This record gives sequence, structure tokens and C-alpha cells, in this order.
Amino acid sequence: MENPTPVTAPEGTQASVTPFGHGGATLIAEEFGDGSPAFLLLHGIGMGRSVFGDLAAHLSGHGRIVAVDLPGYGAAPEPVRTLTMERTADLVAAFLRSSAIGPVVVVGHSMGTQVAAELAARHPALVARLVLIAPTVNIRERRAWRQLLRLAQDLAVESPRVIAIGAKEYLRAGPHLRRKLRAMLVHRPEDAYPRIHAPTLVLRGAHDYVSPRSWCRFVVGRLADPEFAEIDGHGHETMIRDAGPAAARIITFAGA
Repeated sequence: MENPTPVTAPEGTQASVTPFGHGGATLIAEEFGDGSPAFLLLHGIGMGRSVFGDLAAHLSGHGRIVAVDLPGYGAAPEPVRTLTMERTADLVAAFLRSSAIGPVVVVGHSMGTQVAAELAARHPALVARLVLIAPTVNIRERRAWRQLLRLAQDLAVESPRVIAIGAKEYLRAGPHLRRKLRAMLVHRPEDAYPRIHAPTLVLRGAHDYVSPRSWCRFVVGRLADPEFAEIDGHGHETMIRDAGPAAARIITFAGA
């Protein structure tokens, strides 16, 4: 396949974009910047690395940025079989080892937090610190209709920019979104959390309907070395709309 174009790096920034295949699935990695730490950005369901544009702009200058399109999202081709969260984490781990990147600060958003949690639990040597932004899936609402309702509630108070970006990325996610949603809903991240020993920041928007405070507090209680923070005036897509406050917390947490 042809190398996709950069979509996350700030304008004028030199970035490399390469596919990585392993075990029958392919991800796309966009890399730019240098220094330590390296921030690995993992998007949520229906999204792609482009949603991290604003966050990456704030993080750039504080370390190396590695933004990923997971299989079947963004520019990454659809795999023959939809990957579980565990298998997706193993693919990301294989990429990190192949590229000699790490240990990294893993920043996952929404479904990306499930992949991030499995990466930290299954491949601890690759993860220096972990950031879970709007972690999913609330243990009390693991039904597709409940998640769609919560997302609708969240989008009702979001900016037109967030809605436009989200709609574009969901269309790119293709006709297999239902299978991908099922893979997200059947995963039990609470089983991975107690096996994570890396320092972990749990971050949510104060108005996030998808990832409520009670669920985030539950997540914090399952972790060995947690921090918890809320971003006022933000919902589930806190790293898309005005990512500055989230980036500031991440930079401080990472010591970057």
C-alpha cells in the first residue's frame, strides 16, 4: 500500500507516515518530533489519528509524537477479522518493538484506553506511563444502544468542529463499525487494570456522559498508581475541542 500523508503533525512539521503489518493486520503510524518522552496516541472507536491534531500540537516540543491509525480506522486497511482489544494491543506492541520506540507515554482516548490498558498489562516493559482519557466502557452500560444514547447526549453540547471531525472519521471507519463496536463492548478493561503497574492518569471532561465520574472513580480504584483529573467545560471529546487543558495535565504528569 502507498504511504498515507501526515494528518496529525502541525503544519510545517516534518513527519514520517508508515504502515506496519503483523499477524494479518496493519496499522498506520505517523511520527514527528524528537527527544524524550515519546507520546503514543491511540484513538477511539470510529476515529483515526487525525483527531489528535490539536493535542499533538500542544505536546510537540515536549517529546516525540507517534499517532496511530488502528486497523480498519483512518488510513489503515480493514483486517480480514475484527481484532479484539487484546490482539490490537499486541499489534501495537509489535510495532513499538520493531521501531525501537519505548518505553512510551501511552495516551488512549475512549476505546483507545482499552487498547492502552491491555498494552500496559500485557507488555509492561513498553509503557513508562499511561494516560486514560475518557475511559470506556462504563461497566453499567455495556449495550450498544446505551453507548449510542450517551454519545448523542455528549455531542448535543459539543462544538460543530467536533461533530464535523467525528462524522468524517466515522464514515471512514467503514461498514464494519458494528463488529468493531461489539469488540469494544465485550472487552473487560477492569480485568486489565489491576495488572497495570505503570503510573496512570485518568482524565475526563467534567460533562462527559459516556465516561461518567462514578465509572472513572471505579477505574482509579483498580489501578496500582493512579491520578485522577477532570477538565471543566469539556465532554467526551476533550482532546479534540481545545486540547490545551488536557495537554497541560499530560505534560505535567509525564514530566516532559
